[in-house]
Order: sequence, then C-alpha cells, then structure tokens
Amino acid sequence: MSTRTTAEARAKRRRRIRGRVVGTTERPRVSVFRSNKAIYAQVIDDATGTTLAAARSAEVDTAGLDKTGVAKKVGALLAERARAHKIETVVFDRSGYLYHGRVKALAEGAREGGLVF
Repeated sequence: MSTRTTAEARAKRRRRIRGRVVGTTERPRVSVFRSNKAIYAQVIDDATGTTLAAARSAEVDTAGLDKTGVAKKVGALLAERARAHKIETVVFDRSGYLYHGRVKALAEGAREGGLVF
C-alpha cells in the first residue's frame, strides 16, 4: 500500500481539475494559490497564456482580519482589477484545494466584487 503525501494528493487533484477547467479569451480562468501565510489569485487567459489581472494578500489592508477575511478582500480586489479589463465572467480553478475556508472566501469576495462564475 503506497501512501501519498498531502502535496502529492493536491497535485493529483490539481491535474484532474485542470483537465476540465480551461480559461478562454471570453471566459478566463481564476487560479488560486494558498500558502500558510498568504493567498494569491490571478485571472489567466489560457488561449494566449497571459495573466490579465492578479491580486495577493500583501496588497490589502490586513489590520484586524483573520486569514479568511484577508482572502475575501483579495477576491474583491481581483474582481475590481478584472472588471477594469472588461472581464465579467470567469471559470474558477481551485488548484486542488478544497472549496472551503480561504479558497471559498476568496471566491465569495470575487463574486461580491462583480465576477460571475
């Protein structure tokens, strides 16, 4: 019986998700990366391989917020920057993370900011 590390399990989930989730010019992909201290998100057009908008936790005011609150603000900032590039609809790529906690908060913040997915 082989045991898989947490990182290996996430990598496998990530590959499986990326097989289905593809960003187009009309509907780019929102990719999330979560570390222990920070959270990052970017809007990617997979057809051209370019990043159209990005946001990270170091760019928002984190005073008095927990990591989930910071993630929600990052999602709102990402939505603001995406809408500045005339992007309204996207596909959400959770990058192998569970749709829970900070990843979910980032998605909710992006939705509240005006992105549709």
